[in-house]
Amino acid sequence: MIAIAIDDEPIALDIVMLHASKVPFIELSERFTNAFEAITYLQQNKVDLIFLDIKMPDISGIDFLKALTKPPMVIFTTAYSEHAVQSFELDAVDYLLKPFSLSRFLKACNKAKELFDLRNNLGEQKPEFIFIKDGYEQVKVLLTEILYIEASGNYTQIHLDNGKLLSSRITINELADLLPSKLFIRTHRAFIIAKGKISKYDRSQVWMGENIIPIGNTYLQNLKLS
Repeated sequence: MIAIAIDDEPIALDIVMLHASKVPFIELSERFTNAFEAITYLQQNKVDLIFLDIKMPDISGIDFLKALTKPPMVIFTTAYSEHAVQSFELDAVDYLLKPFSLSRFLKACNKAKELFDLRNNLGEQKPEFIFIKDGYEQVKVLLTEILYIEASGNYTQIHLDNGKLLSSRITINELADLLPSKLFIRTHRAFIIAKGKISKYDRSQVWMGENIIPIGNTYLQNLKLS
């Protein structure tokens, strides 16, 4: 993964660079003490991950991230803990509190690598899991565990073989794009089902064990269960 680091303190950048040099899948291509120079670089170069400080003199890391239209993955690196909640609301991969150890840095990088692989391998090979945002954490969900997905108000419910996961961080439309079409199908604007777990179906509904899922008229013509 190609990464850059942004921090107004050169010593902090040295630490990130040193740690990154020991992580085989991280290529730290550039480092910046000026956030606005980093914006120009991002506009001209492919970057997968940013190590981003929060307390900077001209613009905060939070505002910097909000200013990006299509931001890469971000791992915040900061000496202040009070911004943790806000950073995860912006879908940060992780939040490293200075001073952080190599092992803690590696843990954050591994989380970013898993997300990177998932996003880039869909469509090329059969994925085995997805990550679902639950509160301030990314929860790994095995595709084989998913029974069906339901949009419910401002939340998305992922019904599993044993229980369910409720998330307000991902929409059913985003999941429809994320899940492989060979394994899942949308039967209704509010439902996605696992093809392999269908008990029976007719023109108006699908049975998933004891659960009955409606088939919307606009989805009926495209309904292919094989």
